[in-house]
Amino acid sequence: MNLRQTWETQLMSLCQGTRDYNPKQMAIREKVFNTIISCFKRHGAETIDTPVFELKETLTGKYGEDSKLIYDLKDQGGELLSLRYDLTVPFARYLAMNKITNIKRYHIAKVYRRDNPAMTRGRYREFYQCDFDIAGQYDPMIPDAECLKIVHEILSELDLGEFRIKVNDRRILDGMFAVCGVPADKFRTICSTVDKLDKMSWEDVKNEMVNEKGLSEEAADHIGEYVSLQGGMDLAERLLQDQKLSQSKEACAGLSDMKLLFSYLQIFQVTDKVVFDLSLARGLDYYTGIIYEAVLTQVGVVPAPVSTEAQNGAAEETVSVGSVAGGGRYDGLVGMFDPKSRKVPCVGVSIGIERVFSIMEQKASAEKVRTTEVQVMVASAQKNLLEERLKLTTELWNAGIKAEVMYKKNPKLLSQLQHCEDSGIPLVAILGEQELKDGVVKLRTVATREEV
Repeated sequence: MNLRQTWETQLMSLCQGTRDYNPKQMAIREKVFNTIISCFKRHGAETIDTPVFELKETLTGKYGEDSKLIYDLKDQGGELLSLRYDLTVPFARYLAMNKITNIKRYHIAKVYRRDNPAMTRGRYREFYQCDFDIAGQYDPMIPDAECLKIVHEILSELDLGEFRIKVNDRRILDGMFAVCGVPADKFRTICSTVDKLDKMSWEDVKNEMVNEKGLSEEAADHIGEYVSLQGGMDLAERLLQDQKLSQSKEACAGLSDMKLLFSYLQIFQVTDKVVFDLSLARGLDYYTGIIYEAVLTQVGVVPAPVSTEAQNGAAEETVSVGSVAGGGRYDGLVGMFDPKSRKVPCVGVSIGIERVFSIMEQKASAEKVRTTEVQVMVASAQKNLLEERLKLTTELWNAGIKAEVMYKKNPKLLSQLQHCEDSGIPLVAILGEQELKDGVVKLRTVATREEV
């Protein structure tokens, strides 16, 4: 291959796990973003922005076993930098640096992960996250319930199909690990393994716990009994009476809050989609309390085991087709960046926007999607009227109307009308010598061809 061919190949290729977006895809993305931002604003959030890179030490040790996926940059004159892995850690750093103890914010920006990409499933190395977080000292479970309400609103409005929001609590998990005989120093690593239950069978998860993580088979079997349970407030009440789990103060605190959470979710009218699921772990190290994840489901595709505890149509056979949102409470993260270790309680949710885009693109593949917002095409049926067309277009622009004109002196009327058909422009303002004499404009509706 000669030098020119090499250069052309590099020019034509993209980094693995990244992609370009055409106008149709961008129109779909913009619509999704507008839906999400509208919901965030409806709930009183303001927005911030942070740098795309952080000091490496800011990100190190916050993501558990996923820390290996952080993109490190070259030494920048004594500064070791990394591309941001998510928007939560930079948010916590921002709160600590600016001594903010109370804020409700949203942040939409790109993050970076050195992951194995799966483009067809919306898994990339560069992708957007849409985060909503509430920071501040509040009474238990009120902000947490609102975050779940927001997920419910967004997924319902985007109309992606059936979904389920799984909730659990890190304190319940830690209490469960303790009573099942997991050594305290293995809590986080076993939690990361349990987190794989949505992708792996219980046998494979147990195998990893025992053979790779060194857990006893007996402890793994005890964990297996708990992680098969799903339900609602009834399950939380039953586990508070559980002989083993009730021995853990931490688990009891988590279960009491879970009952409170479900009481607020009933008021918010979202319990039809929410399930208390003990298999939900979320592997990130910074979570301290409630955790949740929204998954899209298909009914009657492949039988998936749903326990007798499962509420809301548990008799139906459902299969998960991927996580589209996740989050939880992280009360200790801000204190890691504060010189005096002052804590700011936080809870938030992140929408898995790329997966949402993938689904929306598939749904819109056969549809005609408008990629511009032009309202009026300024056209003429006769020659030598370019200046008049430009003057009218200027008038429309100055009035705040989205307008367009063809960049030709004497375009054919048919080609101007065809452009409107192709672009979805609804109106054509047609100029002619008679119209100019009369001081009027002929306005045609493209769809019906009616003229006034």
